[in-house]
Amino acid sequence: MAKCDYCGKGVTFGIKVSHSHRRSNRTWKANVKRVKAIVDGKPTHVYACTHCLRANKVQRAV
Repeated sequence: MAKCDYCGKGVTFGIKVSHSHRRSNRTWKANVKRVKAIVDGKPTHVYACTHCLRANKVQRAV
């Protein structure tokens, strides 16, 4: 679910390193919001990251 419908930003994976340098896997999830937007002339619910919302890539339905 954590995937932007506009830019495709999603979950990224990495390694968490503790103070003693023990390593374990971790994930970063994109800051994705469910918003009502105009898609093909109709208002529908889409998932958009906050970067796309702030950059006005999403035409919001009022």
